[in-house]
Amino acid sequence: MSAILPLATPVPVAAPSPFFEALRMFVRNPSAVIGLVMLATIVLLSVFGPMLYVADPFEIRAAPLTPPFDSEAWFGTDYLGRDVMTALLYGGRATLLVGAIAALLSVLIGITIGAFAGYYGGKVDGALMRVTEFFQVLPALLFAMVVVTLFAPSLVTVTLSIGLVSWPGTARLARGEFMRYRDLEFVRAERSIGAGNARIIWKVILPNAFAPLIVSATLAVGAAILFEAGLSFLGLGDPNQMSWGMMIGSSRQYVLSCWWAVAFPGAAIFLTVLAVSLIGDGLNDALNPKLRER
Repeated sequence: MSAILPLATPVPVAAPSPFFEALRMFVRNPSAVIGLVMLATIVLLSVFGPMLYVADPFEIRAAPLTPPFDSEAWFGTDYLGRDVMTALLYGGRATLLVGAIAALLSVLIGITIGAFAGYYGGKVDGALMRVTEFFQVLPALLFAMVVVTLFAPSLVTVTLSIGLVSWPGTARLARGEFMRYRDLEFVRAERSIGAGNARIIWKVILPNAFAPLIVSATLAVGAAILFEAGLSFLGLGDPNQMSWGMMIGSSRQYVLSCWWAVAFPGAAIFLTVLAVSLIGDGLNDALNPKLRER
C-alpha cells in the first residue's frame, strides 16, 4: 500500500507594489513613452546643448534674414542676424525653468489651500473657496501682465506671476480629494489614536490623494510654458534672457520674410507641451485603478 504524501502548502505570492504596477502600466502605454522620450530629449538639449555649443544667443553671427541650412547658421538667422539654433538651445533653458518652477509654485499653493478647505470644511472652506473663486474669475493673463509690469520683467517676476494665477484648478481638485478621504475609516483610525490634524493632512490623506494631483502638476508644466511664451510674445519677458517666447515675439513682424525665426521656436513649444500632455495622460491611466483594470 503506497504512502500518502502530504499536500504541499501553497507559497503565497506577494502582490506587486502600487508603484511598480503603475510603472508597468506607464511603460506599456506607447504614447506616454513617446512623450517621455520627447521631453527627455528636449531637456537634455536645453541643459547640455549650451555647454557643448558655447555662444552668445544675442550675438550677431551672420547677415540678417539668412535662410536655414546655411553654412554659417544651420537654422538661419533672425532679422538682426542672431543665430536661431543658438537661441533655441539657450532659450530652452529659460522656458523650461520658468515652466517647471511656476508649475511647482502653482501646485504647492493649490494643494495647500485645497487641503485646508477640504479637510476642515465649514467656514474655513467657505473663506478659502471665495479666495479661489476670486482668482479663478480674474483674467489670468491681465493679472500676470500687471504683476510683471509693476515689478519689472525678469525670470523671477514672470515665474511668480504665472504661479500666482495658475493654482485655482489644483486647489479645487485637492479640495475634492480631501473631502472624499477625510471621513473614511483609516482617517478615523488615525484620529482615534491621537494623530493631529497636521499629520492627518500631510501624512495620511495627501499620499492617498497624490495620484490625481501628480497628473495635475504634470499638465500644469505645459500650461506654464504656454503662459511664459505668451508673456514673452507680448514683450513682458526678461529682456536679458533668451526664451522661445521672446524669439517668436521679437520676430513676429518679419514672419513672412523670416518664417524660420518663428517656426522653429514655435515647434519647440508645441513639441514640449505635447510631450508633457502625453506624459500626463499616461500617468492618469497608470495611477487610476479603474483605468488600470481595463
